[in-house]
Amino acid sequence: MPIRTVPITSLADLIAKVTPPSPDPETGRHRDSGVYRGAADASWPLLTSLDTLGGVSPPHGKADLEEHILRNFIRYSRPFFSVTPANDWEILIAAQHHGLPTRLLDWTYSPMVAAHFATIGGAGNADRAVWRLDWKEVHRRFRLPERALLTQDLEGVFGQERAFTPWTLFEPRTRERQFACMIEPPSLDARIATQAATFTLCSDNRQSFDSFLEANGLSSALTRFVIPAQGVSRLRDQLDLVSVDERRLFPDLDGLADYLRRYYS
Repeated sequence: MPIRTVPITSLADLIAKVTPPSPDPETGRHRDSGVYRGAADASWPLLTSLDTLGGVSPPHGKADLEEHILRNFIRYSRPFFSVTPANDWEILIAAQHHGLPTRLLDWTYSPMVAAHFATIGGAGNADRAVWRLDWKEVHRRFRLPERALLTQDLEGVFGQERAFTPWTLFEPRTRERQFACMIEPPSLDARIATQAATFTLCSDNRQSFDSFLEANGLSSALTRFVIPAQGVSRLRDQLDLVSVDERRLFPDLDGLADYLRRYYS
């Protein structure tokens, strides 16, 4: 089954299409439980920063360096943590958050935040995409709890036979148990909280996340909402109108400068 693709004409159209048509029977609310990711080119696969290290033609060329990259981050990062991370999972999340290539993939609970990242940068003639992931379907497929996992949950879910840490992921036998799950990060800084950020963790670091899901019969867990190139500018203006911009999503001087640079360009 191919991944479902849905065209989007405006911000209102996106919100309407991700809003459940019927209220949840338990809560009575029309709230979507999916997570979202923006892409500046709708044709791109779902590649992690580790996947693209070394280029994308082909990707995954540096997958074997993953352990060495994290090891060196831990070695040199200690002086810069104002609060000591609780465990190596928090270090991995901090590394991803600060741009280190990792196997984590960024998502957000907000379709508007995802649309923001889809509509900044990129080629002017490229269609953009907001990906939606039904992470609960993914968890059901891999027999995981239907809740977003905290870092402290990972040991109980995966560590029955031995301690489960980021280092476990680098062992060849870990690939024998294929899985993907969603991790809710601790609010290490204001950006994580403001962007309603979350991450997916996948056992396989040698194929794109969408390919991994398709190979495991989970293509139905993904939806790609496509913003045609000619509609990107209008949707970008609508996002600015409702204050979804760099100044709010990156609440610091860098975010303010990025917002003003783009807005007045």
